[in-house]
Amino acid sequence: MQSNISIKPGLEGYVLPRKCTTEQAGRPKCPLDPFFIMPDKCHCVDFQVLKLQELPDQIPQGEMPRHLQLYCDRYLCDRVVPGNRVLILGIYSIKKVTKTGNRGGKDKALIGVRAPYIRVIGISIDGENTGNGSHSCVTNEEEDLFRRFASDSNLYERIARSIAPSIFGALDIKKAIACLLFGGSRKKMPDGLCRRGDINILMLGDPGTAKSQLLKFVERIAPVAIYTSGKGSSAAGLTASVLRDPITRNFVMEGGAMVLADGGVVCIDEFDKMKEDDRVAIHEAMEQQTISIAKAGITTTLNTRCSVLAAANSIFGRWDDIKGEENIDFMPTILSRFDMIFIVKDEHELNKDVTLAKHVMNIHCNATQVTEQSAEGELPLHILKKYIHYCRTQCGPRLSKEAGEKLKNRYVVMRASTREHEKDTEKRLSIPITVRQLEAIIRISESLAKMQLQPFATEIHVNEALRLFQVSTLDAAMSGSLAGAEGFTSDEDHEMLSRIEKQLKRRFQ
Repeated sequence: MQSNISIKPGLEGYVLPRKCTTEQAGRPKCPLDPFFIMPDKCHCVDFQVLKLQELPDQIPQGEMPRHLQLYCDRYLCDRVVPGNRVLILGIYSIKKVTKTGNRGGKDKALIGVRAPYIRVIGISIDGENTGNGSHSCVTNEEEDLFRRFASDSNLYERIARSIAPSIFGALDIKKAIACLLFGGSRKKMPDGLCRRGDINILMLGDPGTAKSQLLKFVERIAPVAIYTSGKGSSAAGLTASVLRDPITRNFVMEGGAMVLADGGVVCIDEFDKMKEDDRVAIHEAMEQQTISIAKAGITTTLNTRCSVLAAANSIFGRWDDIKGEENIDFMPTILSRFDMIFIVKDEHELNKDVTLAKHVMNIHCNATQVTEQSAEGELPLHILKKYIHYCRTQCGPRLSKEAGEKLKNRYVVMRASTREHEKDTEKRLSIPITVRQLEAIIRISESLAKMQLQPFATEIHVNEALRLFQVSTLDAAMSGSLAGAEGFTSDEDHEMLSRIEKQLKRRFQ
């Protein structure tokens, strides 16, 4: 005898009848549980269970992000990938918790327990992953204000001053961070390849030079940002992990920090304290902006279109001028993926120390007043955040022909000068100057044009980009020679110094 059972939508399941309802004379009675399912008569629909997690920027400090199960069926399946930011419309439902243990005590405890989940009716996906919608709607007044900003010739300096105003000096680093926040233009080639538009920056140097403070400020001001420390991050935590679901025993994939920060910035502090294997894991995420996974039979690719802002100390704790290149403890493979590398030295200079001490005293004495009134020309934090978001969504500048010609000539000269430098010092540069660095300068020029909402990056932008590149990466690359360090100028002095060093090392094992 056949019987049709209709199943309620959601994760309720169904109950098979325990007894046969028809009584027929002359036949023996049906045994208990006579029914079985006929698969070929069943009508099936697709369904998918998702795990929704709280946005990282909305979690109170020190709390775990909360999760909620989502149930999608029919056309709502396979609409989202790990790392998407979504808006869900659905029905809050409950399901019975399945028994976990075999021991009697555990089963009895779970009899009245229900677990919540949401039956999804509609999903809206934030395509650009620009975060929550609070700063995504721009009013007409704000648009007029932004247009006025863009026409201001002094805007670049104002934005640089508005970045971490409580930190004294470091103007070039602040300008570079401004470029990182606005970003260049992402380009899709006709053959399907993508060129990244996000700018990566590494700050390398002495402790106590406000590197971590800058990272914390960027985390607050970027539309989407995740802050992590190198020692507490593993390769799976940064990229993606594949776990086994305890109930269904299927493999599920969870995105890590770089997947969740898609469309934003990842701030990695203590970058030098990371294990070498974990650092290698983010090579692909930094240049190709994808993460490829082949684990436990899952082979897939996730998007990580984010900028990386990293801070690290040199190998001796402090920067040692005599050691030169030995301060940098990174492989050239990871260094070439950073567009700008700043060496932050704690220099002893009387006037500078006096000004800095005054500045620090000022902040500590007038802490309450400083927060209320911003200095002349600085943009308030919420306006700057909105302006960054507006520029990133509205503007995608390209390099103009003349600027491209100038950049080409400068790149050839730059390569020639580094070649000469390598010949003189008879050492390979620890920071290589490659085509990636040429693309880095193009991205910086585009971000400078994007700040002013201009469709093309002109020669003025290229000049500023070249200057930023010169004070950051080129200076860092050339810092390897001993020439200029206290009095060691000629080659004979170099040889003598190295001979003495070898002798000393041999004496003191």
